[in-house]
Amino acid sequence: MTTKTEDFRYIIRMIGTDIDGLKKLPIGLLKINGINKRLADAIVKVAGFNIDMTVGNLTDSEVKKLEAVIEEPSKFGVPVWLLNRRKDLATGKDIHLTGPDLTLNTRTGIKLMIESRSWKGVRHSLGLKVRGQRTRTTGRKGRVVGVRRKRSAR
Repeated sequence: MTTKTEDFRYIIRMIGTDIDGLKKLPIGLLKINGINKRLADAIVKVAGFNIDMTVGNLTDSEVKKLEAVIEEPSKFGVPVWLLNRRKDLATGKDIHLTGPDLTLNTRTGIKLMIESRSWKGVRHSLGLKVRGQRTRTTGRKGRVVGVRRKRSAR
């Protein structure tokens, strides 16, 4: 059971996401778009928090510290291979995107592929699978699966 202090908060707002205060810190960070389990564990460790601590027990200064680590994890010693934008096309730096920035950057990348008419862009524009998966039986997106029989004459 979690221990609740007198200043316990049931919902914490962090990087544009509401996080349940009853969750343990690494599990609560998973709600933020762009953070996976491994990165969440690394962020908590680098920031110097206990893994068993609940999100609701964080003070405002601790939330700001966590947000700073999430914004620029490589500055605080998180390994580069955990970041989601290594050698970014625009800047050439290793960065990590979270929340709406990640969504916007992904959409921009797909739009660029479609405009340049690359193979992946063509697949995106047609609504087909992009990464070499089979399409004979899967990925039909709403079309009827199966064989249509001829009407029998009675």
